[in-house]
Amino acid sequence: QVEMVESGGGSVQAGGSVRLSCEYLDSTKKSVKCVGWFRQAPGKEREGIARIYVRDSLPYYSDAVKDRFAISQDKNNNKVYLQMNSLKPEDTAMYFCAADRSYLKGGGCYPEADEYDYWGQGTQVTVSS
Repeated sequence: QVEMVESGGGSVQAGGSVRLSCEYLDSTKKSVKCVGWFRQAPGKEREGIARIYVRDSLPYYSDAVKDRFAISQDKNNNKVYLQMNSLKPEDTAMYFCAADRSYLKGGGCYPEADEYDYWGQGTQVTVSS
């Protein structure tokens, strides 16, 4: 079983920065292969914005956040971070981290939310103009 706990959300003005943290408590030890960050705004579908392959820290970003957000990890402490810079009002959403016990052949992570097995409760990020 894996428990996911997000923290670090809040309110910020456009152009500002926020750092989200995700700690995953992996009772089965090293079963987590990928960690993804997803977000969901009111009335919109959940979208994947960043993910990281735990073994080699290979990151992936969606076009919406590429060059503004950075995903990183502290593998020893089972933590994954999402540094969000140059925030825009359209970044306002509930942000979730999720863990996947599977991975793509050759390395890398699945993009689809349905592939992820464990989810946190989410943390709200609100960006005002």
